Amino acid sequence: MKILVIGSGGREHALVWKLKQSRKIQKIFCAPGNAGMARIAKSVNIEADDVRRLADFASSSKINLTVVGPEQPLALGIADEFKRRKLKVFGPEKSGARLESSKVFAKQFMQKYHIPTAAFKVFNNLTDAVAFCKGIEFPTVIKVDGLAAGRGVFIVRSLDEASKTLSEIFDEKRFGEAGAEVVIESCLEGQEVSIMAFVDGKHYVPLLPCQDHKQAYEGDKGPNTGGMGAYCPAEFVTERVMSQIHQFILEPTVAGLRKEDIAYRGVLYAGLMLTDAGPKVLEFNCRFGDPETQAVLPMLKSDLLELMRATVDGRLDKAAKIDWRRGAAACVIMASKGYPGKYQAGQVISGLQNVREEGAYVFHSGTQREGNRWLTAGGRVLGVMGMDGNLKTALAKSYRIIKRIKFDGAHFRRDIGFRVLGNRTKEENG
Repeated sequence: MKILVIGSGGREHALVWKLKQSRKIQKIFCAPGNAGMARIAKSVNIEADDVRRLADFASSSKINLTVVGPEQPLALGIADEFKRRKLKVFGPEKSGARLESSKVFAKQFMQKYHIPTAAFKVFNNLTDAVAFCKGIEFPTVIKVDGLAAGRGVFIVRSLDEASKTLSEIFDEKRFGEAGAEVVIESCLEGQEVSIMAFVDGKHYVPLLPCQDHKQAYEGDKGPNTGGMGAYCPAEFVTERVMSQIHQFILEPTVAGLRKEDIAYRGVLYAGLMLTDAGPKVLEFNCRFGDPETQAVLPMLKSDLLELMRATVDGRLDKAAKIDWRRGAAACVIMASKGYPGKYQAGQVISGLQNVREEGAYVFHSGTQREGNRWLTAGGRVLGVMGMDGNLKTALAKSYRIIKRIKFDGAHFRRDIGFRVLGNRTKEENG
């Protein structure tokens, strides 16, 4: 089989890496890919949002399955275009991708189908939004409606902070059209967990629960990022909690999509808060998480290709049970100085030739090759994955490799997993 993976980040590198392990795949293409992916797949110079050119390539190259990594092409309707041309594609159509591309749609969907989530209100102007904030308790959460690369969510702790944030969204148009509407919702407390599930339109199969770290700095401080690290499995998700997630979130979501006549075939990502009142949905995504994928896929023993084919063909109920490795995996992101704000690309990366170690892998997110040199080319540069018998030793492996890799201004969190391991993780990896 010939496979096309669309995207250029660490998530897509992990997808290519895992698919490469299938004996049924002859060749893997990545579009546009990155310098790290180019070592294990054939790069195609087509941007991820160039829907028609990607469909043309898949058709002319006789691609058997296209896997869509990022949310933007899904929101643009790439799956619709591929299906129109009778090309097999892993990823939901535009209507299903609205669960991620519109926070307003997602919240109203959850309200309609009684899926537990935070209480919320929707606003399309500064005056009404600020007036509402004058009568609520803080902290509260403000979310822009559209796609914002994981940076459109703000936890605000005072009326002044809320007014400033709303002014940036509505008056300064910091997020453009993505900020035409906002959701203001109650701030939930508890442990966060990410649940990804394959959905074939009727059936679903969940992957192992994992936990990511969105804030830029230790202790979950600072601005939101696309993700600074993740680990799998999140063992605090007990059988009882997982049963609640099935009953109150996954089952009604898949049933609701069917009632809305949305043919959802791909991955559904549920970002959850485990509150005292049970699990509640923080957000839905319509694709694999990043960096969660870099921690979950290493734990997968089953053939990823077969799971994807069963999803696309609507036969997950007949697929073999997923086989998982024992132990744990963790991915720590090495980012550019200043990320998620302004950062400088083009920094020389050294030490990548010294990272070979059993149970470890370095996924490239934002790198480029210039002759024999590796250079930074993004905010998130590398995802260093370690896998071992438990979370502590898996993380130790990740941080041991990180110490071998250098580039000017490299920034990474030293406390990945601190919510379950305690603050000693930072001390051991400092």
